[in-house]
Amino acid sequence: MPKIGERVALTVLREAPPGVFLDGGDELGEVLLPRRELPPVWKIGGLVRVFLYTDSEDRPIATCKRPKAMPGEFAYLECVAVSGVGAFVNWGLQKDLLVPFREQKDPMEVGRSYVVHVHLDPESDRVVASRRLNRYLSQEPPSYAEGEEVDLILFGKTDLGYKAIINGKHSGVLFENEVHRRLRAGEETKGYIVQVRSDGKIDLSLYPPGRARIDDLEMRIEDELIKRGGSWELCDSSSPEQINKALGVSKKAFKQATGALFRRRRIMIDKDGITLIGSEPEEWRPE
Repeated sequence: MPKIGERVALTVLREAPPGVFLDGGDELGEVLLPRRELPPVWKIGGLVRVFLYTDSEDRPIATCKRPKAMPGEFAYLECVAVSGVGAFVNWGLQKDLLVPFREQKDPMEVGRSYVVHVHLDPESDRVVASRRLNRYLSQEPPSYAEGEEVDLILFGKTDLGYKAIINGKHSGVLFENEVHRRLRAGEETKGYIVQVRSDGKIDLSLYPPGRARIDDLEMRIEDELIKRGGSWELCDSSSPEQINKALGVSKKAFKQATGALFRRRRIMIDKDGITLIGSEPEEWRPE
């Protein structure tokens, strides 16, 4: 049975001036797919894959577009209007998404973007959003492994560092002294599990653990050298600020990576910078 907030394939029942009507079953009845939303190819009796939500009068309506966030997901969305019922954020559909006042931690401002959770409101049966993120984070004990790669959405700053949503389920912290580049609210990035504490709190890192972190940095340095034609003025005598601005890492990590590249005879290091050492192609030999 199709429900509001789902992507489903529905049968085209009939055409009318405003668009076509789809079979929403006993619960939704006939659902309008507006003419401006019609796919290039459709036919009466055929199936059309749509997302179901409600219009300004709370009637079921369909769209072929996929919203920026589906119910159950977190997303960073821009506030485009404020009214007597709450704020509205742009989620990529014709009708903007409501964030009711009760779901706002503080008044939202037009033009600013916020991390919100999209969900179906059980009382109104409408898709809405909330800024009270902790309500929608999993309370189940996390089972991440140390060093596991995860998807992060950054949503807050504390005295300790940056708060992040992990795989759309849990929250964790990137400690500020371990972050070597500028981060922005709502940024989506890869991260790594440092540890899951006994109280369930999760420590995170932007970098792979141990050797993998240096290997990743080595590849980035080599790629940058190739882009720059084989030489780069960045070197051991560069300031920590210059290194952090160029690569987003500490000077210590940079020296570890360039030292490893030097020992493998991939680069030369001098006082003016680093130079890529190209490997000679193997000579062709007769069969």
